[in-house]
Amino acid sequence: MKNRELSRIFNEIADRLEIMGDNPFRIRAYRRAAINVEGLPKSIEDVPEKELSQIPGIGRDLAGKITEYLKTGKIRAYEELKSELPKELLALLSVPSLGPKTAQLLYKELHIKSLDELERFAAEHKLSGLRGIKEKTEENILKGIAMLKRGKERQPLGRVLPIADSILEHLKKSAPVKKIDIAGSLRRRKETIKDIDLLATSDRPNEVMEVFIQLQDVKEILVHGPTKSSVIIYEDLQVDLRVVEKESYGAALTYFTGSKAHNIRLREMAIRMGLKINEYGIFREKDNKKLGGEKEDDIYRVLGLPYIPPELREDQGEIEAALKGALPHLVTLKDMKGDLHVHSKWSDGSATFERLVEAAREQGYSYIAITDHSQGLAVARGLTVERLMEQKRELQAINKKLRGFRLLYGTEVDIRSDGSIDFPDSALKKLDTVVASIHSGFRQSRQQLTWRMVSAMKNPHVSIIAHPTGRLIGSRDAYELDMEEIFRVAKETGTALEINASPFRLDLNDTHAKRAKEMGVAMVISTDTHVTDQFGFMGYGVSIARRGWLEKSDVLNTLEPDKLLKKLKPHKAGRQSSH
Repeated sequence: MKNRELSRIFNEIADRLEIMGDNPFRIRAYRRAAINVEGLPKSIEDVPEKELSQIPGIGRDLAGKITEYLKTGKIRAYEELKSELPKELLALLSVPSLGPKTAQLLYKELHIKSLDELERFAAEHKLSGLRGIKEKTEENILKGIAMLKRGKERQPLGRVLPIADSILEHLKKSAPVKKIDIAGSLRRRKETIKDIDLLATSDRPNEVMEVFIQLQDVKEILVHGPTKSSVIIYEDLQVDLRVVEKESYGAALTYFTGSKAHNIRLREMAIRMGLKINEYGIFREKDNKKLGGEKEDDIYRVLGLPYIPPELREDQGEIEAALKGALPHLVTLKDMKGDLHVHSKWSDGSATFERLVEAAREQGYSYIAITDHSQGLAVARGLTVERLMEQKRELQAINKKLRGFRLLYGTEVDIRSDGSIDFPDSALKKLDTVVASIHSGFRQSRQQLTWRMVSAMKNPHVSIIAHPTGRLIGSRDAYELDMEEIFRVAKETGTALEINASPFRLDLNDTHAKRAKEMGVAMVISTDTHVTDQFGFMGYGVSIARRGWLEKSDVLNTLEPDKLLKKLKPHKAGRQSSH
């Protein structure tokens, strides 16, 4: 909760400074700090004070503000800024794509003070005609408001899962539960979550419920019963806890994990077999004899099905595959041998090569690829060609001392608006891997953006396309791409596509990952690590891969380094240089 609150404060400071026309570098520093604090995989309270400045974007000044907040609950500079500007302006600025000058214009000229008013004015075309506002601006405003509303209804997996895990651990330690699990869409690892469902067994359910409703994050109790309670926590999430009998736990876990469509298919199968399924078990219809329910396996076994992993339970062909004995052997976190998208202190990461090696080894990896930004991304302190080669020499020297671990030489190179690549081929050909990505021009046409991506994939040295659709969950929609064309060219050129495991990206998403697999496209799962703790994001990427039906053989970084490098060597056929 502290991470999220600090992130909100830093973003709000940036908003207010932007309205006041402050230094753009200062504004950008607060924005970057907000992203990195919220993206930390552990509580900011658990970061030692002397290590705060090691978080990317957190210098001495911002580290001091974090310490001030953790000690006092406030940041004096923020409180002073709040008194200088009306809060209504900030409500308008929360709309993606609505800049500070436009927000001020709407506030002063039309006296718009709320999102509801803004939505009504835009829908009625009462904004176009004002200085700098066109019909397209109104359309973008309406899209931005719709995204904000979606964000209030559903929150990103990476925000909700740590909260759920924390509640789960607390109940395991403090309540008399025998079994307890996460259920619902969170167990299926959907990318956005509406609420948290927990399921438990206990001989003393009343005591479990008392511990649950007294969780420190609870701000409202909706229901408090002997076997079911619901609360709202400070993150504006509803959390439901049910305690069921041990004999029904597996059936209840199946039922409350869902999805609804998957459960309907199971019930339809049961009816055809003279059976019935509910949260208490699976029964023979004619005499109500219980045939199973203590374990999830019981439900599937009685129906003549193998166990179907939760991530697949979406009625997207998993029942048919199970009947044919053709369910995929899904990739697991243990299968991952390395990370192919990692940033160091040389660009916008926080760690030295030695610290990255240490952290990667703690994950059980045998390699990582250092992929610092290219020169065009000045905001991320992108490397020149000279610095890239200097970095390679330093990595080579470190590799000579390593045993059982390897640093791969790479870069995250920008795909320019004209489709060219930010480094010359003469530099790229000296690297183990080249990750290419789009960082600007998101509003170009579908045709132009697709052409840029295709041009990059046809470069003979590009190994991987990173975060292919550019989305940031809850704050930026994916840009328009012809994904079928992207997959076709990726297959043709041997270019791998990334599932970016950052919980605020998860890009490619599960639907695209499944389609890429169907078309024979190679995939990688990488964390885009900027802080060593972010190596822990890999599990989110693996979850998306599992939802996309990916197996170990579909993911290149399940391979050891020598085999990986052979796979990453580009297929020259059909590829051409962009220089």
